[in-house]
Amino acid sequence: MLQSVQTNPALVALARERILLLDGAMGTQIQALGLSEEDYTGHGSGCACAFHSDHPQKGNNDLLILTQPGAIEEIHFNYAMAGADIVETNTFSATTIAQADYGMGPAVFELNRTGALLARRALDRATAIDGRPRFVAGAIGPTNRTASISPDVNDPGYRAVTFDDLRAAYALQVRGLMAGGSDIILIETIFDTLNAKAAIFACHEVFAETGCSLPLMISGTITDASGRTLSGQTPTAFWYSVMHARPFTVGLNCALGAEAMRPHLAELAGAAESFICAYPNAGLPNAFGQYDETPAQTAAQIAQFAREGLVNVVGGCCGTTPEHIRAIADAVATCPPRKLP
Repeated sequence: MLQSVQTNPALVALARERILLLDGAMGTQIQALGLSEEDYTGHGSGCACAFHSDHPQKGNNDLLILTQPGAIEEIHFNYAMAGADIVETNTFSATTIAQADYGMGPAVFELNRTGALLARRALDRATAIDGRPRFVAGAIGPTNRTASISPDVNDPGYRAVTFDDLRAAYALQVRGLMAGGSDIILIETIFDTLNAKAAIFACHEVFAETGCSLPLMISGTITDASGRTLSGQTPTAFWYSVMHARPFTVGLNCALGAEAMRPHLAELAGAAESFICAYPNAGLPNAFGQYDETPAQTAAQIAQFAREGLVNVVGGCCGTTPEHIRAIADAVATCPPRKLP
């Protein structure tokens, strides 16, 4: 195994002992709240952090960290009590690049700092109940731009974002997540490995700047039946592109349901020298964009990953709920974790 340069002895010890649980979807839980534009901006609840903006904010789930902190904390708490050992912050789109669409770039540091604080508070509440240690994963999404592919079919050489643009945006996000007390940095839903490499570079830049380093979790997404990321890499190529970061885990999430993810996960598990993490969607969305796979169905498929010795950390992505995580936790409870090469 490549020795991670960012170590957390308690986390590594747990991962060697049993399969760890990651949480499930945040968006699914937020949609169930039925929030209005006023709720998103904070005006509907009389929030002291109410925002005035020329941009509509409904759909900006990250902003709810500041305008609906109680609701976000409760979602984290529910996942912790469902069995999650690792809970992600609600910061998937909390970069200056992604928040530019909402005119909320100036709020990015505080979104990440407070996002980590909310998750930490929720996990501490859960640990006070059952005594189980839990870890906050500062979530870093891919942004809505790609460094490897032109968005203009008439100009293949054009790029909407540069490596340095991404590096600077990710560095600000990481500073906020660390200031809020994150235990892990999770770089997830990677469709373009060049974006991920900018995030990795930013992490190490901030680690050097602060004198404190955190374990990295790195998770790609296979976009279709080709078995490749959007930027064209197979799971094996993806691993070799990020192995220099010596991550705590490498894995796959989103896009595919568990059944379709399995062969790609098996390929990655055969190549990677780190722990393996998998958190698929609850199947594929139906015609209305909803996910129909039940907790029992998702759990049965992820349990098969465990029985085949493919995984060390499992959880859920789009469409999953605390009930899915509870079912997954029960299904893998007696399965040993994947053995490292």
